[in-house]
Amino acid sequence: MKSIVILISGRGSNMEALLAAVARGELPVRVAAVISNRPDARGLETAAAQGVPTAVVDHQAYAGREAFDAALAACIDGYAPDLVVLAGFMRILTEGFVRRYEGRLLNIHPSLLPAFPGLHTHRKALEMGVRIHGCTVHFVTPALDHGPVVVQAAVPVLDADDEATLAARVLQQEHLVYPLAVRWFAEGRLSLDGGRVRLAAERPQPAALISP
Repeated sequence: MKSIVILISGRGSNMEALLAAVARGELPVRVAAVISNRPDARGLETAAAQGVPTAVVDHQAYAGREAFDAALAACIDGYAPDLVVLAGFMRILTEGFVRRYEGRLLNIHPSLLPAFPGLHTHRKALEMGVRIHGCTVHFVTPALDHGPVVVQAAVPVLDADDEATLAARVLQQEHLVYPLAVRWFAEGRLSLDGGRVRLAAERPQPAALISP
């Protein structure tokens, strides 16, 4: 069974969705740890209550991004995960860190990338008058909110929407597609081909044996 480490900075609602999928038997992974850059992150309590090991690498304790990323990598590597999952981790990672976990570092972004990278995606979508918005799970590259797309989910933008209502509709989809993407990774179905993600067909289940 593959093991994952989840990185959070706050409540960690996508972390909650992943833990719930594991508990339901829908996500065949072991959550080795939840790590936060903020000691007051609410998600740490949620993870600990479910028996998941937690750790804090406080970015404020380090002089710069490189020093913080080195400490974070050392903490992650102590759990030897197969996959590192960013779930609302609000830090820009250095190229060295990203390269260290290349091909096994996933992120979810609340837009249909490459549209609206960065912050305030729902506000930007409303300002631009787009009719379709959504979220993207992708492998992380050194470029911010960029990388090979694993899966996307789209939602309509309604005339009555504000940032809060649109964000809530997108978040519902995030909670569905992130566990799905992690499951595909755990099942060995994802591969990178020239900057694109290939998804192998699901293996057929063996027919049940019926005794005469």
